[in-house]
Amino acid sequence: VSARLGCGSMGGMLTLPPGQGPHPVGCTDVMVGHTRQGLFLRLFYPCLARTGAAEPLWIPRPEYCGGLAGATLGRRWGSALLSIAIGSCKVPVSWNGALKPCSAGYPLIIFSHGLRAFRTLYSAICTELASWGFVVAALEHRDHSAAATYFCTAEAVEEWIPFQRVPQGQKEFYFRNKQVHQRARECVRALRLFQGIAGGRAVPSILPQGWDLSVLKDNLDLTKVAVMGHSFGGVTAVLALVKEPSFRCAVALDAWMFPLENLLYPEVPKPVLFINTEKFQTPENVAKMKRLSSRNGQTRIVTVLGTVHEDQTDFAFLPGKLFSCIFGRRGTLDPHKALAITSQATLAFLQRHLKLQEDFARWDELLEGAGDSLAPEAPLGRSRL
Repeated sequence: VSARLGCGSMGGMLTLPPGQGPHPVGCTDVMVGHTRQGLFLRLFYPCLARTGAAEPLWIPRPEYCGGLAGATLGRRWGSALLSIAIGSCKVPVSWNGALKPCSAGYPLIIFSHGLRAFRTLYSAICTELASWGFVVAALEHRDHSAAATYFCTAEAVEEWIPFQRVPQGQKEFYFRNKQVHQRARECVRALRLFQGIAGGRAVPSILPQGWDLSVLKDNLDLTKVAVMGHSFGGVTAVLALVKEPSFRCAVALDAWMFPLENLLYPEVPKPVLFINTEKFQTPENVAKMKRLSSRNGQTRIVTVLGTVHEDQTDFAFLPGKLFSCIFGRRGTLDPHKALAITSQATLAFLQRHLKLQEDFARWDELLEGAGDSLAPEAPLGRSRL
C-alpha cells in the first residue's frame, strides 16, 4: 500500500507495513457521545480474511494537516507532505472488517498518542499488535494536545478542538500536568467503554459507518488489559496505572516524563516497560524512569540503538531523504527492524504480566536489553547515529 509523495524535488514512497502476526487485521473508527467528554478512537482488531477489502486512510481528514504541519513538521514540508497524503496513503488493514471470533477473549490495549499527533499516526505498531491477537484502541485525546480532533453534536455539527500551545506567562509543567491527568482519565473512560460492551450495554458509535460494537461482547478478556503510549502518551500510560487498577501493566515508548508530578512516583503500582530511542532521552528523564524501576523490580528500561523519536511513529516509513528534510537527522536502524524489536519486546512483556498463553516468551531477552541494536537501560553516551 503506497502513495507517491512529491515535495519539490523530493519524491518517494510511504509504505506502512502489514502485521507480521498470524491474524489479518481489521480497523474501524468509534466515536461515543455528543460532547467533548465523549471518546474518539481508532480500533484495530483480529479479523477474518481481508482479501480485496477496502483500506482506511492514514490521514483521515484535511483538518489534521494544519495542526500537525504547524510545528511538528514545519509548514513548508508538513503542508506539502500531508496535503498529498490526504486521500491517497492507506493503512494495510480491512476497513470495517468482520471481527474474528475468539472464545477465550482477546486482551485489550489502550493506546495514547504523543503531543501534536492523533489516533492514526501509530498505525504500524497498532496493526502489528492486533495481528498477534490483541484488540488495540488508539485514542484521540481532547485535551488540546492532538494536532486536531473533533466531536459531533446532537445536531450533527462537527466541533473541532485545535492544538493549543502553552499560554504565554503560564509554567509549562502546570499546563502539561493538567493535560496528562485528563489524558489518563480518557484512557480509563475508554476501558469503561469496553467494560460496558462486555457487560451487554448497547454502545452505539455516532459515526455513520455502522460497525456494530456489540460483536465485542463475548470476544474480550478484560482481565488482561494494558495501557500503552508514545512520548506524551508514554507518561499518560504510566499515570493511567495510578488511576485504574484494571490496567495490569504499561508500555511507554520514548516517554516524556516531565508532566508527571513527583508525588505520584511512589503510587505507580504496576510494572512498566520503557522502550526508548537513542536520540530523545535526557538524563533527567531517564532518572525519573529509574526511580520507577527502583520501586518495582518488574519494570524494565531498554533503548533501541540507531533510532530517533519519530522512529516509533508511522513517519519512520517515509523515504530517507524526505524524512531528513522534514525532521532533520533520522535513525540509522532500518525502520522495519526497529518496529520488530519494539513489538516483540512489547509482546514478551505483555505475556509476562497479562499471563497470556502464547509463545511470546521467546523474546524475553529483549526485556533485558540483549540482542542486536538493543541496549539495557539508557546509555546516553553511546551512539550509533
